[in-house]
Amino acid sequence: MAKELQVLNALDVAKTQWYHFTAIIIAGMGFFTDAYDLFCISLVTKLLGRIYYHVDGAGKPGSLPPNVAAAVNGVAFCGTLSGQLFFGWLGDKMGRKRVYGMTLMLMVICSIGSGLSFSSDAKAVISTLCFFRFWLGFGIGGDYPLSATIMSEYANKKTRGAFIAAVFAMQGFGILAGGIFAIIVSSAFKAKFDAPTYKENALASTVPQADYVWRIIVMVGALPALLTYYWRMKMPETARYTALVAKNAKQAASDMSKVLQVDLEAEEQKVEQLTEDKSNQFGLFTKKFLHRHGLHLLGTTSTWFLLDIAFYSQNLFQKDIFSAIGWIPKAETMNAIDEVYRIARAQTLIALCSTVPGYWFTVAFIDRIGRFAIQLMGFFFMTVFMFALAIPYKHWTHKDNRIGFVIIYSLTFFFANFGPNATTFVVPAEIFPARLRSTCHGISAAAGKLGAIVGAFGFLYMSQNSDKTKTDAGYPPGIGVRNSLLVLGVVNFFGILFTFLVPESNGRSLEEMSGENENDEGSEPNVEQGSHNRTVPF
Repeated sequence: MAKELQVLNALDVAKTQWYHFTAIIIAGMGFFTDAYDLFCISLVTKLLGRIYYHVDGAGKPGSLPPNVAAAVNGVAFCGTLSGQLFFGWLGDKMGRKRVYGMTLMLMVICSIGSGLSFSSDAKAVISTLCFFRFWLGFGIGGDYPLSATIMSEYANKKTRGAFIAAVFAMQGFGILAGGIFAIIVSSAFKAKFDAPTYKENALASTVPQADYVWRIIVMVGALPALLTYYWRMKMPETARYTALVAKNAKQAASDMSKVLQVDLEAEEQKVEQLTEDKSNQFGLFTKKFLHRHGLHLLGTTSTWFLLDIAFYSQNLFQKDIFSAIGWIPKAETMNAIDEVYRIARAQTLIALCSTVPGYWFTVAFIDRIGRFAIQLMGFFFMTVFMFALAIPYKHWTHKDNRIGFVIIYSLTFFFANFGPNATTFVVPAEIFPARLRSTCHGISAAAGKLGAIVGAFGFLYMSQNSDKTKTDAGYPPGIGVRNSLLVLGVVNFFGILFTFLVPESNGRSLEEMSGENENDEGSEPNVEQGSHNRTVPF
C-alpha cells in the first residue's frame, strides 16, 4: 500500500532538482564537521604533547602519554557510538527534523568548548578537552543515522545511492579543509613567531603563542555547521516519516507539494488503511523483524564493524609512510609550529591523492554497478593489498622499496572509500522500514564505531614490537606490524563473507526494500516485491 501513496511515488520518480543538492549540502555539513574534527585532533596532539608534557633535558620533544593520547582520541569515538544509538532511536520516535537541529547545535557548542579549555595545568586542559570531545562525538554520532535517513527519504530511486554517498563524501572536504586551515594557521604563526628547533633550544622551540594554534584549529570546525543551522530548521520533515510513521497524509502532501512544486493529493484514507495493517506494525525486538530483517541487520552491523577495524587501524602506519618519503623529519629537528605545518601538509596530500577520489568514485558508480558489487570489490582489494604489505613486509622496510609501500597503502585507502566505507553508510538507510530506519542505521553505525575503537586502540597496542626494548614509550610488547597486517587481511576477508548478507537496493524504492508495500500479514508478496530478501544482486 505504501507504494500506492502518490506523495512517495512522486519522490521516487522525481527528476534531479535543486532541492536534492540543497539537501546534500545541509545533511553533508555534519559530516564535514565530523571529518574536520577527527582530522584536526591528529594534527594538534603532537603540539599538545610539546606544550603540556615537556620534560627538561629530554632528547625528544614532549608527547602525550599513551593513556592520555588514548583518552583524547578515543573519547570522541565513545561519544559518537552513544550518539548513534540514542539519536537513531530518537529520530524514529520524534521525527528526523526535530532531532536534526539538536545534533548540529551540540556539535557547534562542543567544537567551541574544545578550544576554550583555558589553563596552564596539563590535567585541567586535557580533562576539559576530553569532556567537550565526548559531547562533540555524541552530536556527530546523531548525524550519522539522521543525515543518511533524511537523504534516502528525500531522494529518487534512480540516483538515491549517489545522493546518500555524496552526503558521506563531504567527509573528504572536511579532511581537506582541516589540513588546509592548519597549514594556513601554522604558516601565519611560523612567520610571526620564529623559533629554533628542539635540538637547538628545547624550551624556546615551543613559543607561548603555540597554545593559540591548536585552539583556533579546533574551534573553527564549528563555523560550517553553524552556517547550515538555519537551513536545517527550515527543511520540512520527510514525507515518509510524516505519512508512514506520524500518519499525517495531509501534512506529507503539503510539505512535498512545496518541495517538488507539484500538486499532490493527501490520500488520508490510504494512510488510515496502512495504519490498520498489522503486518507493518512489528517492532525491533520481534520475531517478525528477525524473520524479515534479522540477517540484513547482521549484515550491515558486521560489515561496518569489520570495515572500521581495518580503516582506522591504517592510520597507525601513516607516521612510517610520512617519514619514509621525507615529508616529516625527526621531531627534534623541528620547532612546535613547524611540526604542525609539516604533518598537516603530509596528511592533506594523502587525503587529496587517495581518500577524496575514493569517495567520489563511489558517488559516480554506486547507481551504475550497485552497492553489493562496490562493497565486495572494496573488501576484496583491501584484503589483497593488506596481504601484499604483510607477507613480504621485510622487503618493504628497505629504503629503496618504500615508495611501493606508499602506493599500496594509498590504494588500500582508495578501495576502502570506493568500497565499504561508503556502502556501509548507504545501505542501512535503504533496507529497513520507515518507523525503524533511523534506529537500525544508528545500530549499524554504532557497530562500526566499536570497530573503530578496536582498530585505533587494539591495533595500536598489538602492532608494538615483540621486543620490549623496541616498543614506543609506555606501551607493552605486541605482535609486531607484520603480524598486525596479516590479522587485518583476515578481518577484510571476513568482510567479503558478511557482505553476502547485505541485500542489493539499487533501483528499488524504499518501500519495496523494507516490505512496507505488502498488503497484509497473510498475503505473499509478488516476485518483484519479494526481491528485497535477496542478498546477491541477481
